[in-house]
Amino acid sequence: MKGKSALSETRTKVEVYPNEAYTNGDAGEKFDLHAGVLGPVETLAQSVSAIAPSTSPSLTIPLVFALAGGATWFVYLLATIAIFMIGICVSRFARLSASPGSLYTYTASTLPPAFGAIAAWALLLAYIATGASVAGGALYYSGVLGQQMISWSPPAIPALILVCLVAAYIAWRDVKLSAETMLWIEAISVGLIGIVLIALPIKLGFRFDLEQFRLKSMHFSGLGPALVLSIFSFVGFESATTLGGEAREPLKTIPRAVLQCALLSGVFFMLCSYAEVMGFRGEAGQLSSSTSPLHLLANKAGISLLGTAVDFGAAVSMFACVLACTNAAARVLMRMARGGILPRIFERTGSKHRTPGAAIVLSAALILLPAAAMSLRGFAGSDMYDLLGSLSVFGFLTAYGLVALALPFARRAVGQHSHLLAAVSVATVIIILLIGVFDLRSAADPLHARIPYIYLVYISLGLAWYAFSRKKALPVEA
Repeated sequence: MKGKSALSETRTKVEVYPNEAYTNGDAGEKFDLHAGVLGPVETLAQSVSAIAPSTSPSLTIPLVFALAGGATWFVYLLATIAIFMIGICVSRFARLSASPGSLYTYTASTLPPAFGAIAAWALLLAYIATGASVAGGALYYSGVLGQQMISWSPPAIPALILVCLVAAYIAWRDVKLSAETMLWIEAISVGLIGIVLIALPIKLGFRFDLEQFRLKSMHFSGLGPALVLSIFSFVGFESATTLGGEAREPLKTIPRAVLQCALLSGVFFMLCSYAEVMGFRGEAGQLSSSTSPLHLLANKAGISLLGTAVDFGAAVSMFACVLACTNAAARVLMRMARGGILPRIFERTGSKHRTPGAAIVLSAALILLPAAAMSLRGFAGSDMYDLLGSLSVFGFLTAYGLVALALPFARRAVGQHSHLLAAVSVATVIIILLIGVFDLRSAADPLHARIPYIYLVYISLGLAWYAFSRKKALPVEA
């Protein structure tokens, strides 16, 4: 008679609990991390940094505008609603369990093991591809700044290596240091953008741009691709869940951080969309093709020096996102090692800093690898941001969809079934499927058309590895 596999035995541990199980501060499975070191603001900083909000006004909103025109703010409104519904599903899980595996743990503890493996590999790819994407974005903006100041751009490979090395060092040194670094970077970057957005109407004169609210320039054929691009502005908003017990009172602070990040970033993106379209009224071509739209808006507002500061803030914000993705991917690797999918070395933490050193090194290396490979093939930093970001969306959508699917079963398992939450769950799964279909239909060139197939091959290889590791863990029959 065959015994249970090591992975199956791991799943027999109860990983989804009623809230009463945490009265002594337990947060589910125990990992040798620095427990309770991050407060509510620092926990929120992890999610905010993972979406890098100050980069979207410069790189993503112009791309959305090229498809949606004056209805760009409306596209971001739809994206905010979709992300908030996903956030509800994630936050409800986060009230029940806190683990470094985040969405992987939520899925694996409720659905059949194969679904957990899919969520694990999808989430790992999502954070790695996002990290590589924004590393390319950091390279792009360092080139923009270099050309503005001294007519020089840094060499690509050394710049990418430096970004990933510094991010890995900070992530290894201290998770609290990482959170505080990301918090200050994003606060300053968003603050600079806010100054430009406030100064612009003061300079141009206060007027209400009714054309944007009439949605005349919106075409249904462009709505799908525009919505997909706008979703990329939000992905990673749930990354506070990867912190698990490192957050103080995780069953309260993590769900709150997820929903706060979804709402605050959505409002910020809508305001930026409205202001950018208004600022480029009559010059639409400049917005869709500009290498630095906020710099041009700062010039119009009469504060050109601040435009350079905004560009610098965008570059540093992208570094903060690399750091956030390194932290998040490392903790997913930890949970995958605990589940038997990866070697146990990635679960270990250092005795001094209590951070997963091996997982952090692997995460940083995996982030560097695709960015460096694309650079050697002649891709610019903006191309890395676009293509790798598009790949990451598939990983996030898969993980989000599986969590939404698993939520009603998890609530029922702990005696907290709700028809309203079940309806939200079903609606969220449908929305994610529609976004995925729009994503497939939005591939307008051969490079983007290959991305879904690359993702499917990756997931297939991940499932094959899972099957192999599970079979290897089975004991030999007596």
